[in-house]
Amino acid sequence: MASYVPPGKKEAGLEDAGAQVHRIRITLTSRNVKNLEKVCADLKKGATDKKLNVSGPVRLPTKKLKITTRKAPSGEGTNTWDCFEMRIHKRLIDLHAPSEVVKQITSISIEPGVEVDVTINDR
Repeated sequence: MASYVPPGKKEAGLEDAGAQVHRIRITLTSRNVKNLEKVCADLKKGATDKKLNVSGPVRLPTKKLKITTRKAPSGEGTNTWDCFEMRIHKRLIDLHAPSEVVKQITSISIEPGVEVDVTINDR
């Protein structure tokens, strides 16, 4: 439910009237889904507490990196194979906020194994 802000008053999330509002895209990548989802939830919770416009997390397709190798170190013996797979999960979160507010939001503790990439786009 939207709250009423009287004319001349500032919204709670945007303290600086002179600060330029940027379109900010946060890209999160990890091999561990639980850590990735926890970081996404923390970022979204921090942004909604500051009353920012948030969209996401958008789940992008999982990359599957596969390697198939022979089990035998030499060429001798039966032809047996091992298949190894590494899955890389990716999430996108879009924000509309000044860059100072994003610094406060992204100062949370990031789980191990989660990579965060912040991209700022001007309008």
